Amino acid sequence: MVRNAMSVDVEDWFQVQAFADVIRREDWDGLDSRVVPNTENVLGLLSEYNVKATFFVLGWVADRYPQLVRSIGGAGHEVASHGYGHELVSHIGPERFQQDIRRAKQRLEDCSGQRVVGYRAPTFSIGEAESSWAYSILGEEGYLYSSSIFPISHDLYGSPQAPRRPHRPKEEAVLEIPMTTVKLGQRNWPCSGGGWFRILPYAPFRAGIRHVNGAEGEPAIFYFHPWEIDPGQPRVRQASRFSQFRHYTGLDRMRNRLRRLLKEFDWGRMDEVFARDIRGHAEADIR
Repeated sequence: MVRNAMSVDVEDWFQVQAFADVIRREDWDGLDSRVVPNTENVLGLLSEYNVKATFFVLGWVADRYPQLVRSIGGAGHEVASHGYGHELVSHIGPERFQQDIRRAKQRLEDCSGQRVVGYRAPTFSIGEAESSWAYSILGEEGYLYSSSIFPISHDLYGSPQAPRRPHRPKEEAVLEIPMTTVKLGQRNWPCSGGGWFRILPYAPFRAGIRHVNGAEGEPAIFYFHPWEIDPGQPRVRQASRFSQFRHYTGLDRMRNRLRRLLKEFDWGRMDEVFARDIRGHAEADIR
């Protein structure tokens, strides 16, 4: 059985890009944070199925809840970086990006005692064309891999022409491990989790992962957020109807769907599932 990579993007309900136009960043500290109990519930769920995962944690979260990061690492999961302040890479530019990922890496390593080698851009906001400069900076800051490209068309993110397999976007840069898609006709379709997993039927995701594992012989990547198993979270009524639909639909069934997924497939950490790709990339850089 092919082992797939389970990943969790650790951010709070008010930090999502869908609400960025109605919730001010300076108001975050005054809102009802639920990231600690939600992430603890995720840890319990993974423990139930004896699954180790990669947690891409915001530095902002680590600053306020260092014990949460210690709990993640202490349970045997990989602690990786989701950046510091959940700002889009394509918007903040090279200088601020470097400050952001350096600050996050230092804080996460201080909290977990682990070396942080993985990175995922908030809202998959590294584009292979417009922000490929980010890979050189990630390499300079000591990261070994990124999982920031989603090879699909989407209103908030996506690089539909990007490769579907681990690759080097730039010479002497970090390895990019793109999110899992299934190619049907001339188009890539998402098969990695997120809102798609909550809104669409379960069967296409199961079939898609089976296809990637079987016909393609490749591991899949799945991701979700702690807030996605929290149907009781506050409602942001001032957000657009579409943003509310995308954020809240399926929260009440997410936990049971995750249980099915954890039971039906074999899962592990990003750094272990893709160890050969990461190691080969690092050795190529040394040579």
